[in-house]
Amino acid sequence: MSFQFPLTIMLYFQMVIMAGTVMLAYYFEYTDTFTVNVQGFFCYDSSYTKPYPGPDESSDIPPVLLLSLVTGVPVLVIIVGETVVFCLQVATRDFENQEKTLLTGDCCYINPLVRRTVRFLGIYTFGLFATDIFVNAGQVVTGNLAPHFLTVCKPNYTALGCQQFTQFITDANACTGNPDLVIKARRTFPSKDAALSVYAALYLAIYITSTIKAKGTRLAKPVLCLCLMCLAFLTGINRVAEYRNHWSDVIAGFLIGISIAVFLVVCVVNNFKGRRTEHEHWTTDNFGQMPMISIPRVENPLEKNHLTAFAEVT
Repeated sequence: MSFQFPLTIMLYFQMVIMAGTVMLAYYFEYTDTFTVNVQGFFCYDSSYTKPYPGPDESSDIPPVLLLSLVTGVPVLVIIVGETVVFCLQVATRDFENQEKTLLTGDCCYINPLVRRTVRFLGIYTFGLFATDIFVNAGQVVTGNLAPHFLTVCKPNYTALGCQQFTQFITDANACTGNPDLVIKARRTFPSKDAALSVYAALYLAIYITSTIKAKGTRLAKPVLCLCLMCLAFLTGINRVAEYRNHWSDVIAGFLIGISIAVFLVVCVVNNFKGRRTEHEHWTTDNFGQMPMISIPRVENPLEKNHLTAFAEVT
């Protein structure tokens, strides 16, 4: 009972954290709770006069396709991977490397397959929402302008008194275009598509590398992982090519996605490793009890001569 009570408390605590993360991501994404910072611009600035590429749905990588891939592919790969690993352990009777069945009550047991699958997918989902929160927070705080900002802003340069290119406009009401498009054009740093795509690709690549131990996969694993990372980088390049983001937006998104994926994999799921084997337990637990190896003392010839000379003198 002393083990089950803390386990239940920790389960509820993790569910509260997950629910809070989802709610915060929802408020950032679908409400006006957080006001976007209004960043000024220079008159006729060529950095923001690129043509409007149209809504995100018309992109070569639309949001529906991206979200479907970053949510569906990792779920499918992790479920299939854990099922194959579990079946191979049962077939080969490799119970030493298999996680123990967890008892959660008088009649409730958590199978190792279910336990590992839920843990890895739960951490991945948490990281996905965390990445979305970090990206939205950066966009709200910075208010960085998109390459097509002035195209959708449609400022009245005459009314703003733009007599020279170096004049800086800070008026929040300088735009006469569609307000929704203007707000969206102020939220580009960092790139959400770049962050989500590289997070999913890196998390899945590390999972494949750490979990699949079958013979003959020495070349297949790096090729598959490089393909995943390549698709993520192509997503960021596509955002720049369509004038939806600057290079700085994409690079910042990549850094956020990579940082969150590495942190969760290394510090939370321990590189997707199960419990330690009995040999590792014995080595770690008995290391401090191992007797010290005594090395015989080697007599120094110089010291021997010195002592002989001293004896003759005395």
